[in-house]
Amino acid sequence: MKVALVNPAWRFEHSIYFGCRAPHLPLELGYARAMLEAGGHQTLLLDAALDGLDAAGLADAVAAFGADLAVITTAPTYLFWRCAPPELRVPRDMVARLRDIGVRSVLVGPHGSTTPDTALRKTEADILIRGECEEAVRALADAGGVPDGIAGAAWRDVAGEVRVNGGPLATRFVDAPALRWPDAWVGRHDHHHHRFDTTPVGPGAEVEASRGCPYSCSFCAKIDFRDAYRRRELPILLEEIDGLIAQGATYLYFIDEIFLPQKPLLEALRGRPVQFGVQTRIDLWQPAMLALLGEAGCVSIEAGVESLSVEGRAALDKKCRMTTDELTDRLILARRHVPFVQANLILSAGDEAAEIAAWRETLRDAGVWANDPVPLFPYPGSPDYRKRWGMPDDAAWERAHAHYLAQFDAMSDIQEAEPLPLPTLETLAC
Repeated sequence: MKVALVNPAWRFEHSIYFGCRAPHLPLELGYARAMLEAGGHQTLLLDAALDGLDAAGLADAVAAFGADLAVITTAPTYLFWRCAPPELRVPRDMVARLRDIGVRSVLVGPHGSTTPDTALRKTEADILIRGECEEAVRALADAGGVPDGIAGAAWRDVAGEVRVNGGPLATRFVDAPALRWPDAWVGRHDHHHHRFDTTPVGPGAEVEASRGCPYSCSFCAKIDFRDAYRRRELPILLEEIDGLIAQGATYLYFIDEIFLPQKPLLEALRGRPVQFGVQTRIDLWQPAMLALLGEAGCVSIEAGVESLSVEGRAALDKKCRMTTDELTDRLILARRHVPFVQANLILSAGDEAAEIAAWRETLRDAGVWANDPVPLFPYPGSPDYRKRWGMPDDAAWERAHAHYLAQFDAMSDIQEAEPLPLPTLETLAC
């Protein structure tokens, strides 16, 4: 089959989306392309931002390719599946454009993974893949685009009823192939994700050393995808990294939910001419491993602390064994080895404003940045949502969105100043 893999032209007007808006490599589509081509299928990989195309240009390219199927993401790359824009107006617009040129659409991403009926209704996509999608996309193409026998697929039958073939999928991942990207994409990828210590020089890129997380924090939307922890085989990962270095990449960002201490990987990176950033838990890093992390080229750490009280961390199911003073000391130690260290806080019961202000000042004096805590969006794929309202239903995204808006007088500086209610936002044309 001829399969187009499309990262659409993202727009965020009036959205509460708090993820990064710069272009990132669409890793899920890259894996799908590699697996499709290994099966003898023809592929076209498109990314609106990296290709310099708008929605109409994407549809024209798919039409010129003569695609049988087009795979569309509902989040801007795997990095943001856990904090995707709640609204589906951009994917819906892309599906409509593909329908106009007679191409069947396959939706992948967090929305359909958690609420398949809702995602199909809102976007009118032909088929949907729940969970981690790359292996199922290959299986769907092998089946000639017929979803009936594909685990994790959802679709409307001839009577218009939604059929769902099992729960969200988890891939093997450990042997996921080394990804290759167009030279032009890497050359245009001047964004160094979560790097604030200096002005970026040279191209950046995103890579994945592990997938999932062994912890189950209440706020993390990973129940339906990227849940169980798996580590990628090191030779494959290094092959991908070396390919990016050869293309001129000077900075890598590991999108891993939690970058755990991996001595063999860090020792391998220590000898390579590239810097990198990670997201992790600082309580998992011993002093010697923090030193090795810095020697390996790490220049950015985003560390989840979340709450300053034992009770607050317990309420979030952090399962943290360190005290706040120990976490503080470990963050300051990390800053001695890594140029930029951030400690993430979220609004938690029991945390006092004065205590937070004093703690942030202590860290700032030591060169560590900590954010002013804000409530997090209760994604339907998170334990937090399910504790509040039970299993997600057809109104789950609207319910979570309304709850979130009710908590704020103003949005953060990385969000739109005038967010709209979700039902209104999703009626806006792209």
